[in-house]
Amino acid sequence: MGIIGPNGSGKTTLFLLLAGILTPDRGSLEVLDSPVKTRVFNRDLGFVFQNPDDQLFCPTVRDDLAFGLLNLGYSGEEADSIVNEYLTDMKMFDLAERPPHNLSGGEKRMISIGGVMIMNPAVVILDEPESSLDCQARRKLIEFLNDSEETLLIASHDLEFLLETCERVLILDNGQICADGHSRTIMSNEMLMNSHGFEKPHSLVPHTELHHKPSH
Repeated sequence: MGIIGPNGSGKTTLFLLLAGILTPDRGSLEVLDSPVKTRVFNRDLGFVFQNPDDQLFCPTVRDDLAFGLLNLGYSGEEADSIVNEYLTDMKMFDLAERPPHNLSGGEKRMISIGGVMIMNPAVVILDEPESSLDCQARRKLIEFLNDSEETLLIASHDLEFLLETCERVLILDNGQICADGHSRTIMSNEMLMNSHGFEKPHSLVPHTELHHKPSH
C-alpha cells in the first residue's frame, strides 16, 4: 500500500505509532491482530527510517546488515551468508567493509533497506525509500520491492514510484484517511488529487495527438 499526503498530513507519525516508537494520545493500534506495545520490539514489523543516518551505526556495512540477524539469534555464519547474498544480489558487495558514514546517500538508503528486509518481517514500513537514489538505483529498488513477499507500507511523494510498486494507495490529510483504493483509480482522479495538493501522475495523463495543418 502506498500512502500519500501533503507535508504534515501525518504519514510519518502514523508509521512511528505503528512501530511502537510513539505512544498514541488516545485509542489503540493493532498490527497483524496484535496490539502495538510502545517501545517493545515487534519481530513481525520492520521500519526503514526516512533518514538512513538514523539507522546506520555499525563500523562496517557488513556489520550493519548483520546486526538485526544476530539479535534474532542467527549464528555468525548464517548471518554472513544472508548478508553476502543480499550484497551480491544488489551488486554492492564491494561496499561490505566500508564504514556506512562514507557511503553516498543512495548507497546508505539501499543498506538501510537491506538491513530491515533481510530479517524477513511480515510487514515492512518504508518512509520515502526512493529519496537520494539515482535512476539506476531507483529501478533496482523497484524490482527488489516487487519481488519481495512482505506486506509493504510505503510513504512517498514520488507518485510514479508508487504506481510501479503499490496496487493500493491511501490519501492521508490532516490526520484523516481521505481516500483508499486502487492506485491508478485514486491517482487518475484529478479533482481528488488536486484537492490534496497533488497533480495527476504524468504517466496517467493521456498523450494528446497533435494535428498540424498542411502547409501551402
